[in-house]
Amino acid sequence: MAAKQKTPSYHYDAIVIGTGPGGEGVAMQLAKAGKKVAVVERYEAVGGGCTHWGTIPSKALRHSVSRLIEYNSSPLFADNHLSRSLTFSEIMRHASGVVNSQTRLRSSFYDRNRVTLFHGEASFIDAHTLQITREDGSKDIVTAGQFALATGSRPYTPKDIDFNHPRVYNSDTILSLKHDPKSIIIYGAGVIGSEYASIFRGLGVKVDLVNMRDRLLSFLDTEISDALSYHLWNNGVLIRHNETYASVETTDDSVILNLESGKRMRADCLLFANGRTGNTDTLKLENIGLKADSRGQLKVNDNYQTDVDNVYAVGDVIGYPSLASAAYNQGRFAAEAMLAGKTHASLVADIPSGIYTIPEISSVGKTEQELTAAKVPYEVGRAQFKHLARAQIASTQTGSLKILFHRETKEILGIHCFGERASEIVHIGQAIMQQKGEGNTIDYFVNTTFNYPTMAEAYRVAAINGLNRIF
Repeated sequence: MAAKQKTPSYHYDAIVIGTGPGGEGVAMQLAKAGKKVAVVERYEAVGGGCTHWGTIPSKALRHSVSRLIEYNSSPLFADNHLSRSLTFSEIMRHASGVVNSQTRLRSSFYDRNRVTLFHGEASFIDAHTLQITREDGSKDIVTAGQFALATGSRPYTPKDIDFNHPRVYNSDTILSLKHDPKSIIIYGAGVIGSEYASIFRGLGVKVDLVNMRDRLLSFLDTEISDALSYHLWNNGVLIRHNETYASVETTDDSVILNLESGKRMRADCLLFANGRTGNTDTLKLENIGLKADSRGQLKVNDNYQTDVDNVYAVGDVIGYPSLASAAYNQGRFAAEAMLAGKTHASLVADIPSGIYTIPEISSVGKTEQELTAAKVPYEVGRAQFKHLARAQIASTQTGSLKILFHRETKEILGIHCFGERASEIVHIGQAIMQQKGEGNTIDYFVNTTFNYPTMAEAYRVAAINGLNRIF
């Protein structure tokens, strides 16, 4: 009689590398299923780039600047004709408090769920063995049956630009800005570049925004993209489209950006915000037969499984959609696959986008351009915020809500919002879009009763406006 094959013994059932939203999602789901789990975090505190350099600090910063703009533009507070001003570093002190609160909260999750936390840099020895190098140079060797890579991404930093210069920043290091610049060049007009253009202009800094494309955020509905461009232009941001940098010169007190078109620009500092790279270069993936692409990203299947059966990956390190909100769900779905061999869940087809410019932008579903190209007979319903009582009360009258719906079935096809609280408002439309069959209809917004006055009332106004166009 053949001997029963012995199950290999490992230190942990699973080890998660990275403690951002994706890593947290994996670790919590596995721990709650009774698995013995460890996480590895290369930095001193948990939370990943989302908590420390990305979403949380930049959005806290944006909120403070937005409130400063609101204060200075309100007749209630500005009757002495003196504008209140704050420096970047002064406002960052508030953001630091939010980061600390988030870090304590996220740390408590690991403690409560008895997840072991290692601090250090992880690298594979083989498909079941990990080396963790601590800051003091000491090493731990740990083993696990499965691994989840949630190492996130970092700003792309071309080698021909001196990012060690005190006036050259990327989207991580800009948060450590200590001096008070009067002017800034932002190279890259994607989501991060556009957000920081709004923030710095709100602080009264002269902003030059360099865009490599012919329009801002070209993935957005054209009207929303145009609204952002106009708003930035109207607030004094100089946008240069279809430009590419040739070189960067630095001096003790300024930065000069030379463009391929021959233009030269000078400012107190440069924020380079053009792309991100997956954090895979220190993992020694070659030891387990994995290879990242040129952007440091890994390929996974529908179960978030890499080409190595016991290794999974989630979040920025696998590319699109590279959103904190999506990464947490990816982590949960990957954990389900690690437990059962497959996942029965997947990200929703229409993932909402939230862009924290001033004002905000948020969208879900199809754009007008996509529907026109597909020859879908759609109609448009609009509500201008300036007509809403709540917006008038709150002095947040810039912006509008746009609903795209099918002329015949009245099915909602897309929601696009530009204005304060857009990232909250969009979820009302998203909830109706997710309803099955006849549950997804613009009639819902006409037939329901909204609190008054609210920003949500924009849906009723937009729905009536759109239905009035049908004949």
